[in-house]
Amino acid sequence: MHWIALWPSHEDELAAWGWRALQFTPRVAQVGRALLLEVSGSERLFGGRNRLLHQVLQDDHGLAAPFAWAQGATSLVALALLRLRLRGQPPPAVLPGGLPLEVLDAAQEHMATLARAGCNSWGGLRALPRGGVARRFGAALLEALDAAYGERPERHAWLALPQAFDLKLELPTLATGAPELMGTAQRLLAQLQAWLQARHRGVLALELEWTLDLKRLDGVRLPSHEQLAVRTAQPTQDLGHLRRLVGEHLGRARLAAPASQLRLRSLDTRPWAGASRSFLPEDNPQGEPLHQLVERLSARLGAHNVRMPQAQADWRPERMQRWVPAASPGPVQTAAAVQPGDVLYPSWLLPQPLPLEVRDNRPWYEGPLRLLTRRQRVETGWWEEGGAVVRDCFIARSEQAGLLWIFCEHTVREGEGGWPKRHLRWYLQGWYA
Repeated sequence: MHWIALWPSHEDELAAWGWRALQFTPRVAQVGRALLLEVSGSERLFGGRNRLLHQVLQDDHGLAAPFAWAQGATSLVALALLRLRLRGQPPPAVLPGGLPLEVLDAAQEHMATLARAGCNSWGGLRALPRGGVARRFGAALLEALDAAYGERPERHAWLALPQAFDLKLELPTLATGAPELMGTAQRLLAQLQAWLQARHRGVLALELEWTLDLKRLDGVRLPSHEQLAVRTAQPTQDLGHLRRLVGEHLGRARLAAPASQLRLRSLDTRPWAGASRSFLPEDNPQGEPLHQLVERLSARLGAHNVRMPQAQADWRPERMQRWVPAASPGPVQTAAAVQPGDVLYPSWLLPQPLPLEVRDNRPWYEGPLRLLTRRQRVETGWWEEGGAVVRDCFIARSEQAGLLWIFCEHTVREGEGGWPKRHLRWYLQGWYA
């Protein structure tokens, strides 16, 4: 058996350190402000005891490094050495017999009596007659001593991961603006990352909630809390991206009153498959992924100011796509089947089709247009309010403007005597680059 004892630098990070420790061993227990890890069954998985200890202590997870740590053959020995280190005392030359009794929890209530008997160490207590110690101090002291020497199994309440992340921290000072929440938000995000890594999940949506310190402001009743939801396009454990994204959202938020507490909880998480890597350099692009850039720009400029095209099931070129907010594009619609003629659609479309003149039965645009292709009939929109749309589309050449996309629209109007009459109208819709 081998145990590691940790003393987190901040008490509010104790839970996060416990979640992170569960990545290295399932046997993690909390005793007061200390964490105890039994790692003998995990050493080979991480390359040996020293490498495992290095990975437990390394500071690449956003949490403050442990204030102190120690290790020993039993949990009580590791905890006792940790307490000595916190006091600035060196470890004894002989372990565990040389350890002082004040670092053994079971001996605390009997310290005065044991000191009068001249017993100040674990070895001195172990040398006393067991029967007399049991009658005078109770069996619990002997059981703790036997467990400290590895002669009795140790019993602990093992930590378990919560199903959802939900933590609240007190702000160091009252925050009068949303950006002032960022310092505490970063500490919460670091703990969120530890929870995500321990549960092998990525976050898609999270919520920040701050507690308002005032109930009324200028005679207006205020809510007790305000919330801010933050969403990502893909599940992530990337602490840097979450920090930047939350910072952008907080930069645009406004507090109704000063805030005293900040709460972070997960709204939506998904199983995390990890990052896929390739041996080929071209398959591992450097820099920030595109979806992360889009999310940050959407948070900074507003969701409706950063847009992306989305395919639409329509035969008309101007309706084959629509522009939607890039951060939340919504459900993707199935596009219409591609015909051989679809490759002829122009690369540049006018905002509105431009009516063309007709001279000598030929459409004109800066001169007569010569049709280069057979007509492509588009007949659709019968479900819309304006009725069906019937078009004959062509590629035409203009001596001055080059290649153009034009169409002839067929409309039916009432003619003489009330009989329907078909009208033709030519339009310019786009250019070819």
